[in-house]
Amino acid sequence: METAVAPADPGALEHTIVTVGGHHHSALAAGPASGELVLLLHGWPEFADSWTEQLHALGEAGYRALAVDQRGFAEGARPDGVEHYTLDDLVGDALAFADSQGAERFHLIARDWGGMVAWVLAAAHPDRLRSLTVLSTPHPAALRRAVATDDGQFHDLGYIRFFRREAGKAERFLLRDEAAQLRAVYGRRIPEAVVEGAVTRLSEPGALTATLNWYRGATNDEFDIPAGRIKVPTLYLWGREDPYLGQSAAEQTVHHIDAEYRFQIIEGASQWMAMEAPDEVSALLLDHLQRH
Repeated sequence: METAVAPADPGALEHTIVTVGGHHHSALAAGPASGELVLLLHGWPEFADSWTEQLHALGEAGYRALAVDQRGFAEGARPDGVEHYTLDDLVGDALAFADSQGAERFHLIARDWGGMVAWVLAAAHPDRLRSLTVLSTPHPAALRRAVATDDGQFHDLGYIRFFRREAGKAERFLLRDEAAQLRAVYGRRIPEAVVEGAVTRLSEPGALTATLNWYRGATNDEFDIPAGRIKVPTLYLWGREDPYLGQSAAEQTVHHIDAEYRFQIIEGASQWMAMEAPDEVSALLLDHLQRH
C-alpha cells in the first residue's frame, strides 16, 4: 500500500492507493495508523469521497478509517467482463482491503451495493468483524421477501432489471444529453460538486459499464443475494425518504440478526444520508463503534 505521510490533524484526509490482486484502488484514509480499522464501502453511483464527513469524524475519534474506490469504480481496478464482478470477487476485495492494513478484525460500514457486500461478508466471515453498520440496504433475505410480496418494492427495483438486461443501452441512456439521466439519479439531494465529480469519473471510457457490472455479475433480476444470518453487532440506518428501498424490507431485517441490533430511521433523508445528514449519521456510527 502506498501512502503519504499521515497529516498532523487526525481528521484530515490522506489520498492513498490500495493494491489488491494486481488492481490498484484509489482510496481516502484518516486517523492514526494504530487505530482500530474502520472500512467504508460505497454504493452506486458514488466513490470513496461520499464518506468524507464520516472519515473526518472517525479519524478525529482515533480510528483508522479507510474508504476505498471499489472494483469497477477505481480507474486501476476495472477488469473487463461481468465474470469479474461476482459476489465472491467483491467480498474478497473487501477482506483484502482490511488485510492490506494488517487488520485481523475490523469495523465495517457500507451503503447501497457496498451494503450488500457487507451483509454477505458479515454472514460468511463473522470472525473478521468487530461490528457491522449498513446504510439504506436491508438484509438481502428481507429485501427478497419484500420484492416477492410487495408490488411497490418490485416496481421500485425496476431500474436493476433495466441495467441487467440492457447492457450498452443502459449506459447510453444514462450518459446521453450530457449525462442528464445519471445526474437525476442523485435526486438533487447531495452537493453539486460531489455529483459533478462522480459524473466526470463515470463518463470516463469504460467506467460506467464497469460499475454497472455489479448489477450484471453479482445478482439476478430479483436482486437475490445469498446472505446468511448475522452474528455480529449490527447497526442499520434507513432513510425515511429512500425512493428505492422501502420500509417493509427495512423493518423485516431484524428477523435475520442473531446479535445486538439497532435499527434507526433517519427522518428527512434518503439513501444518501451520509451526505444529507452527516452529523447525525456520524454520531450514530461513533456510538455503535465505541460499544464494540
